[in-house]
Amino acid sequence: MTGRKYYVTTAIPYVNAKPHVGHALLLILADVLARYHRQRGDDTWSLTGTDDNSLSNVLAAEAEGIPIQELVNRNAGLFQALREPLALSFDDFIRTSGNPKHTAGAQKLWRACRRNDDVYRRYYEGQYCVRCERFYSDDELDDGRCPIHHRPTELVREDNYFFRLSRYTAQLADLIATDRLRVLPETRKHEVLRFVQSGLEDFSISRSPARARGWGIPVPDDPGQVMYVWFDALCNYITALDYAANGERYRRYWRDSPARVHIIGKDLLRFHAVYWPAMLLSAGEPPPTLVCAHEFFTVNGEKISKSLGNAVDPIALVAQLGADGLRYCLLRELPRTEDTDLTAARLAARYHSDLANDLGNLVNRAVSMLARYRGGVVPSPGSPSANEEVLQSLAAGLPARIAAMLDAFDFRAALSSIWELVTQSNRYVEQTAPWLLARREREGDNVAQDRLDTALYTIAESVRLIAYFIEPFLPSTTSKIASQLGLSAIGTAGWGGLPAATRVGAAQPIFPRLEAAVPGD
Repeated sequence: MTGRKYYVTTAIPYVNAKPHVGHALLLILADVLARYHRQRGDDTWSLTGTDDNSLSNVLAAEAEGIPIQELVNRNAGLFQALREPLALSFDDFIRTSGNPKHTAGAQKLWRACRRNDDVYRRYYEGQYCVRCERFYSDDELDDGRCPIHHRPTELVREDNYFFRLSRYTAQLADLIATDRLRVLPETRKHEVLRFVQSGLEDFSISRSPARARGWGIPVPDDPGQVMYVWFDALCNYITALDYAANGERYRRYWRDSPARVHIIGKDLLRFHAVYWPAMLLSAGEPPPTLVCAHEFFTVNGEKISKSLGNAVDPIALVAQLGADGLRYCLLRELPRTEDTDLTAARLAARYHSDLANDLGNLVNRAVSMLARYRGGVVPSPGSPSANEEVLQSLAAGLPARIAAMLDAFDFRAALSSIWELVTQSNRYVEQTAPWLLARREREGDNVAQDRLDTALYTIAESVRLIAYFIEPFLPSTTSKIASQLGLSAIGTAGWGGLPAATRVGAAQPIFPRLEAAVPGD
């Protein structure tokens, strides 16, 4: 691999319950970026995993009456098992418990911050949400309740270690304002910049073993304290790369990479765009280059959450929509600037309109007409007319448009751009009417024969290019289309990549119409 280095990660979720559709969305977003950069030839590494050391996990195990290690092993396995049903391609999966590489790396980062005089000990008390694993100030609470989970917070009084975050106020503000630490979308950049510029306060980075129930990574050289889960968890982005030993992968994908990308939910913005970069700066390590924060899907206006009891099972959705069907519907419905309710009707409507009708029918018509009019063999095209040139021009502009949209973290717009080619290709079928050209050909019209060859080739080549462009988003669909076109690989983004004389396969529905209700309502 010789291309530009690209490293993309997801936030790692607590494993106090099985995964829900919000976790699936996060994994899919990172997977699209990883696949896209591999397609471009970039030297890409993709990481996901689970946060095993949260107090939420401990409380869930206590509620079930089982050992904490048993609970995290079981639930972490469910997250890792999403790989196949969601068609994911991550390169590594890290778990933060029982992982010597992670423990050593987290303790190494702690010691580096301590050497820089950024770790000190003091007494503290504040309102704490166990579900968030976060302290809240009084003005952040909603009538004494966590604004995310709507549960009462608890007053915690402890003598803990603190990180000197206040020292990095000016440096972080400059990094974010100048986009050396880029935060997307732009609204989230302004949000985090206002937070930093208002003045940063030092934050607690350890817990007593009693409150942590003895679960977590010990503070180096002080067995009387356990690392605060967020200090521990954030380290995963580098400990998985063998930061502890300054390994080759760490040097390759973090220290020397121009693209260190975190995909997160918007509720984790402060941790990833403020706390984590400051910790790295303190330790003398480079901060991330990009933090992408997505909005939430909601159910009846509430964030989808395990603790709120409104979780939607992604496996049940895959059973109805298929992996690519779910990937597409979530990406096309992904809210850009505000949260959006996720409903079964909305998913089914998007699936039928865009996938079964627009793309599915186009592929079926392309392969079926080649079988009917040319014995299943792709003909050589003649000279292009204005209609063909419209499609060729649209396809030629797509790589730059997709790149711009994904660079802006706008997955919905990227897919919408590709669907312009789907729409225009369907329009081309109606404009050229190959069935009428075939009738004229049978009547001895040589011009119609040439035009039919060109039309059939153009339709099939448009389908091939659509399959190429959707590969990062809908990888299984690309493989199905390649097979129906008689190709072992889908080829490149250039027009004319479908060889004449290729024998196509049998037409098969790539997105069958749904026979049962989509789970969720």
